Amino acid sequence: MKHIFKSIVLTGAVCFLQACTGDFEKLNTPPNSVTTIDPGLLLSRVQRDGAFVEGVEYPNNQYGSWIQQWAGGVLISSSRYIEQADNSTWESHYNLIKNVSQIRNEILKGQENDPAARTKLAIARVVEIAVWQRLTDLFGDVPYSQSAMGPTQVTNKPVFDTQESIYKSLINDIDVAISQLTVGDASYGTADFYYKGDVAKWKKYANSLKLRLGMRIRYADPALAQKTVTAAMGQPLLESNADNATVPTFNNATNANVHPILNHFLAGSPDLKYLADAFVNQLVSTNDPRLPRIAQPSVNSVKAGTPAYKGIGVALTDEILKTIIKDDYSTASTATFFNRAYSPAIPCIVMSFSDVSFYKAEAALEGWGATADQAEGFYKAGVQAALAQDPYNVTTVPANFADQLSFTGLTKEQKLEKIGTQKWIQLFGRSYEAFIEWRRMGYPTLKAGPFAGSTNGTIPRRTIYSSREALLNEDNYKAAAARLSNGDTYISKVWWDKR
Repeated sequence: MKHIFKSIVLTGAVCFLQACTGDFEKLNTPPNSVTTIDPGLLLSRVQRDGAFVEGVEYPNNQYGSWIQQWAGGVLISSSRYIEQADNSTWESHYNLIKNVSQIRNEILKGQENDPAARTKLAIARVVEIAVWQRLTDLFGDVPYSQSAMGPTQVTNKPVFDTQESIYKSLINDIDVAISQLTVGDASYGTADFYYKGDVAKWKKYANSLKLRLGMRIRYADPALAQKTVTAAMGQPLLESNADNATVPTFNNATNANVHPILNHFLAGSPDLKYLADAFVNQLVSTNDPRLPRIAQPSVNSVKAGTPAYKGIGVALTDEILKTIIKDDYSTASTATFFNRAYSPAIPCIVMSFSDVSFYKAEAALEGWGATADQAEGFYKAGVQAALAQDPYNVTTVPANFADQLSFTGLTKEQKLEKIGTQKWIQLFGRSYEAFIEWRRMGYPTLKAGPFAGSTNGTIPRRTIYSSREALLNEDNYKAAAARLSNGDTYISKVWWDKR
């Protein structure tokens, strides 16, 4: 982690000559120089980078392979459960936090009650909270309270706060941010990729983030989870796909601006483009209408005149890998995700109405802000919204898939399994979130691949701290690692992971 959260400090030359005129500064300032930083530029960058980072080749073939959406392979050894420090994920998240926290620590500092800045600060804080949540969800305890405090309070060796304390802080912070979102205040306008400055939609998003914070800890702190979820359920949440928080992509631009999965195709290795058998089998066995827009029939099946979909096993042994003929297996669909000509370009989803609907279904089963008999309706809305998302665009549920929308005759646990499985599918392309929610819910039930790796054949439950952090912040790193049940390894569980 880069510990020093420095802002860009622009200093002008000091006039040492007595003969300087009163117009010296004006005369000696280049006409195109930057003297202030537009907070909208920072917000745009963090929204974009934070969304794109979770769906490209590496996270897809590490986290996405662990939860068996992508097949992974020998080029990314962690997909075969071989432990390694996750420096890139650690550093990318702290860079996001560094950038967005400049808005509250420097650019708009002290303007919390000014209508010209109040809502801008609240929006930036909501975005920052989402990044913090994902960071701690992936690693566990992380430097938090002594990080992102501004240029005058730099701590080179910050303590690792417990995940429990971080969650309590984030829940408090989201409440404060929500209270500061004010319709009529100045906002970010077109610099805001999610909502173009629409404060009413930001309130829905912030309340939906609060719902997610509460549901994440339901098995670790049921009392706080119930309080948080119930409060969020009583407020406006994302109500349709029109409320989805997304970042636009551009197929006619550089690879950096295409959809992350398309970037995976264009810039990645040919050996890392294949889907996992558990994922493909789920889509095939349930007649999921998204199948042809997620997966590509194998090359050899098409040549034989009988197009078929087949995934590759994950974490395979060297012996099995030698027998694999790639043309017998499915990549992501070349009609949609792996297609630069697909139009309109697929937006990159940050949070969706489907996400929220599945949380609401789960909350209803517990009686948190809704009743158990409402759960099926929320669940159906979640599946239907997921089907309707681009690039699937399925607006009518096929008869041979309708049974997947029903809770009839199911136990409470079976209903949770159905929610978890449909969530797993709809989070395709959002590999961090898919891995996080699979651990929390425990569904679908997945069997580890045959290669033992460093975990003795156990699917990883977290990722490993930055090796740079371990070296430069050794004492605090060791204290955090000691709090983990199996040390800083893939098989230790974070605080909220109880399933």
